[in-house]
Amino acid sequence: MNWLATNLISAPLLPPLNLILLSLAGLVLLRRRPALARVLLIASLALLTALSMPVVADRLLARLETHPALDPAQLSGAEAIVILGAGTYYDAPEYGGDTINHLALERLRYGARLARKTGLPILVSGGSPAGGKPEARLMQAALEQDFRVPVRWAETHSNTTWNNARNSHALLAAAPVRRIVLVTHAWHMPRAVYAFEQAGFSVIPAATRFSLAKTIRAMDFIPQTRGLQNSYFAMHEAIGLIWYRLKG
Repeated sequence: MNWLATNLISAPLLPPLNLILLSLAGLVLLRRRPALARVLLIASLALLTALSMPVVADRLLARLETHPALDPAQLSGAEAIVILGAGTYYDAPEYGGDTINHLALERLRYGARLARKTGLPILVSGGSPAGGKPEARLMQAALEQDFRVPVRWAETHSNTTWNNARNSHALLAAAPVRRIVLVTHAWHMPRAVYAFEQAGFSVIPAATRFSLAKTIRAMDFIPQTRGLQNSYFAMHEAIGLIWYRLKG
């Protein structure tokens, strides 16, 4: 299943579209089933409020962060660092064209740090699901030009985490590389580790950008776009992990 089809199928299950559809169902039923309609409308508003609150969203993300921060002692036997793509910042005027987005930059920063500490070679992985230059090439340019860290391999054809794993394994098998340090966001790590282990790798998780769920501030109880985005990430990862386990 390609990237576009996967996203079209999953969109109605994720905020904000799932909440919009729930409220629309309430409006459609308002005359025929007023009691049920009120329940649906109240539920959609309540869920929108809750999922937009960072105090809720950060805790949803934290439940996915099952891999702790990397312990340097775990790096024994590692043969390469694999950094996963996270999206493109299209037509960036300050860069004169496409470049990586802020999520990918967070992964690259940590991957570059690990490369300097360990001297391990880097593979970057990411295709071009929405068109344009492959994410792996944009990641390679950022690492080499901005971080002064060389990239040995660029996997440019994958549009999903599942394909990141399969295509990276095919590329690294000739090296041969089997034990990798995998760099991605903490909330994405469970799905990524599962996909890469299923592809045949021995994985050392190197998670970055953990949630702030342990620290509660007054503003965390006020609905914000950040909260809704984090709720989206949490639900997307949970659904994706279930799907991977079903097909894996």
